[in-house]
Amino acid sequence: MIEQASSRSAMKEGVTMDDSPRDHRPWFRSRSGLVLLAFLGIAGFFLITEHTAHVFGALPFLLLLACPLMHFLHGGHKGGQGGHGGPPPAEGGSR
Repeated sequence: MIEQASSRSAMKEGVTMDDSPRDHRPWFRSRSGLVLLAFLGIAGFFLITEHTAHVFGALPFLLLLACPLMHFLHGGHKGGQGGHGGPPPAEGGSR
C-alpha cells in the first residue's frame, strides 16, 4: 500500500522508476542525420548550378501563377474599395 502511494507521487512529479539516462538528441545530430544533411546539401548545390536556366525560364509563369494566389491570400472578393471595416464617411460634410 505504501509502495503504491510512493509510486503515484513519483509519477505525478514526472520521475520514472528506472534511473537510466536517456539520449534525447535531435535527429540531425546523429551520424545518419549528418550524412543525410550533407547529401541533401550537395544534391541541392548541383540542382541549383545545373538547372539554373530551367528555373529562370519558368519565372514568368511562376509570376503569373502567383497573381491569383496573392489575390486570395490578401482578401480578394470582400466588397471592393472601402470595405476594410473603417467608420462610414460622414454625410453632408464640407468639401
